[in-house]
Amino acid sequence: MREGSLEAPVRHPLDWRNPDFYDPAKIDAELRRVFEICHGCRRCFNLCDSFPRLFDLIDAAGDAEVAGVRSEDFAGVVDACTLCDMCFMTKCPYVPPHEFNLDFPHLMLRVRAAELRAGKGGFVDRQLTETDRNGRLAAKVAGLANWATETGNRVTRPILEKVARIHRQAPLPRYHGRTFAVQSQAKPPARDATAPARDRKAVLYATCFANYNAPGIGLAARAVLARNGVATEVVYPQCCGMPQLERGDIPRVAAAAEKVAAELGRWIADGYDVVTLVSSCALMMKFEWPLILPENQAVKTLSENTYDIAEYVVDIARKEGLADGMRPLGGGITVHLACHARAQNVGAKGAELLRLIPDAEVAVVERCSGHGGSWGIRTENYEVAHRVGKAAVRQIARQQKPYLVSECPLAAMHLVDGLGRIDGERPAVAHAYHPIELVALAYGM
Repeated sequence: MREGSLEAPVRHPLDWRNPDFYDPAKIDAELRRVFEICHGCRRCFNLCDSFPRLFDLIDAAGDAEVAGVRSEDFAGVVDACTLCDMCFMTKCPYVPPHEFNLDFPHLMLRVRAAELRAGKGGFVDRQLTETDRNGRLAAKVAGLANWATETGNRVTRPILEKVARIHRQAPLPRYHGRTFAVQSQAKPPARDATAPARDRKAVLYATCFANYNAPGIGLAARAVLARNGVATEVVYPQCCGMPQLERGDIPRVAAAAEKVAAELGRWIADGYDVVTLVSSCALMMKFEWPLILPENQAVKTLSENTYDIAEYVVDIARKEGLADGMRPLGGGITVHLACHARAQNVGAKGAELLRLIPDAEVAVVERCSGHGGSWGIRTENYEVAHRVGKAAVRQIARQQKPYLVSECPLAAMHLVDGLGRIDGERPAVAHAYHPIELVALAYGM
């Protein structure tokens, strides 16, 4: 046995249909096995709050170590995991194929799945994960919804904090009356049939965030691809299920995977590439879905034909070359590499994409933003999330560049919020972009 593995990590399918997957005694035994190994290693101490919480519990137990920690005290460790996958992908030397067989994020997922099955999932928590329903309702009253969720609203935000445990200072996504799917039905951008990538066809998976909250990401992506000759269509059967995965609702994720894979499979059969607009959704479709439904051929086919938008445009640049016409933006760019983009294991595609802009001076920040999906906006987690993300925020502030970019729109919001909380000189950043939006700006769109 070697001390650590130098081989590429391999993930095992989730055995979520097996009753043993939800057995409390078996889960506790596995938690203690894994935590014992983590205690002896501690390489992940600075990734998120899960590991400091775990090590504090063990240290407080003294000579008894892991055996001296009560099982009920593990709840805080489980709660602090945001399923970012960075421990599995970048730090842990004991992931499969090493015989220790550690997969910390999926163990945390298993605990949540068992708790949900035991009826411990809260009603409010579930309502917050219903992104499609919430998005459709909010789109009908977008002005009112945005007024109610503004951080400065002293009427509604205290109520929201009390009822939904959403911190009153946490910025929330805005809604649009005209979703990306609706806007895409209008006249599509003119496609340059002479451009280098004119033989490509791509179907854009809108994602719930780009569809309801940030249609500008989708419009920018479609315009850039059209400029480069790519014929595009927009499809959005439903959310990828990442919000449900975070709370352990694996059956809901499986149902979403089956539906979306079947719909997008028809486009793949017609020669279309599948391009997602948010990195978390790409991660779900490429990696999480095949581990939940390994026997589903449509899911496998989809995972093999899915690209993140930054990855896709970089692929065009390498194979066909990009269309001319991009101009310098007149300022440097700080790009935050989102965890779910890094976990796709395709390289720093957001930074690569931005370096294609003429004269672009790109600085990269790889530290965690701390937001963790809906985790970081919760009243009990908001300050912790900013503490975790402080290193990334300070790196951004030191760069003093006019453009801030993140491949994760929620991380972008959290980072801008964090910049407003630090002392001393900081860049005048009121908005963070998605990388494809800056490429569209460089093209003059």
